[in-house]
Amino acid sequence: MGIDQTWKVGTLAETSGLTVRTLHHWDQIGLLSPSRRTAAGHREYTEQDVIRLYQVLALRRLGLGLGSIATCLDVGVDPVRLVGEHLAGVESSIASLEALRQRLAHIHGELASDRAPEISALIGALQTMGSAGPESRHALRRHLDSDQMQTLHDRASALGPAAYYLVEVEWPELYRRAEALRTAGVEPTAPQVRKLVERMDELSSLFTGGDSGVSAGVRSAWHHEPAAMSGDPTAPADAWHDLASYLDCARSAA
Repeated sequence: MGIDQTWKVGTLAETSGLTVRTLHHWDQIGLLSPSRRTAAGHREYTEQDVIRLYQVLALRRLGLGLGSIATCLDVGVDPVRLVGEHLAGVESSIASLEALRQRLAHIHGELASDRAPEISALIGALQTMGSAGPESRHALRRHLDSDQMQTLHDRASALGPAAYYLVEVEWPELYRRAEALRTAGVEPTAPQVRKLVERMDELSSLFTGGDSGVSAGVRSAWHHEPAAMSGDPTAPADAWHDLASYLDCARSAA
């Protein structure tokens, strides 16, 4: 592509496999707007617009809604890194499940032959089952009871494929970006901070369904185990406490 290459809406729609109507809608809601005008006043898409289109389509394939995609891109989340983290998490889960599959296949074979499985095999299966989830899930279990964990599970199931991305990738990234703004000295009343807080609260409602007990448990997990919840093993507790106060100020301002 040349440096000054641009695309009219019809051309970009045909190239991307979308409809002109879809691109017009995305322009109207501010998700993807052509950023250049011709001398005659016609709007055209630039190379940066096309890059954003690719990012939108990539995140859409994860099952995210248009509102989530817009927020993700507008707050500066890097889709390439986030998808890489998503892939790493999926591969880790696959490895854990494969280990569990092998242990269960061995136990099944023993039982099918009317032989009692070795106690070590049973213990190994239990350990594998217990370690199949990410660190944040283990942390949540220490702050929520079984019914509350079930509520989170049911809400996540209802969200479908987007659930993993929202909880394990976008949510921690929002907190990391908020902490970066705090340490940079940005006032909590700044629009970019309030936008991050709005998205955090939106995600909280998605997964807790407005259950105050579940919300309190999740906040407790973030408060006491920020390293596990954020995916950052270096996250100090005192920094998290400062961040919590910072975000509360942003909420009060809103």
